Amino acid sequence: MISKLKLHPLARFVTKEAIALLLKRKPEQIYRIDCWRRVIHVVAEGISTFVSYADIPPILGVDPPTNLDFAYWHRRWKKNKQKRAPEFWVDFYAKKFQQSVSVRDLFNWGKLIGMVKSAFAAESLQGLRKFYAEEKGAWDNF
Repeated sequence: MISKLKLHPLARFVTKEAIALLLKRKPEQIYRIDCWRRVIHVVAEGISTFVSYADIPPILGVDPPTNLDFAYWHRRWKKNKQKRAPEFWVDFYAKKFQQSVSVRDLFNWGKLIGMVKSAFAAESLQGLRKFYAEEKGAWDNF
């Protein structure tokens, strides 16, 4: 269950799947996700914790990332002494490539990554491009 009262601008990207990957849990181990004004409260098997909205990667199906979203992310990464998105974002998008149900879906995920490519270190982006090419090749040969 995800409840969203007074929404944070980044709340549109909150998914059970992203939260589970961030917390290194299976989605079925997440019992409750509450989107509060400034933070996400997550209750899962064995934990009750808070997650920053700025830790969650953008997704398809909602408004695309804005300059304000990038400001939130950059502020969070600076606070965590990072210059780029957390490594789990790469895992999240690699999983999304794998779960694509069509070439068009795969293309849309690739397009989204193209919009936020500045968030990734060069090696991470190169790895995502390689993974995308492999998945696209699998679809082309299907």
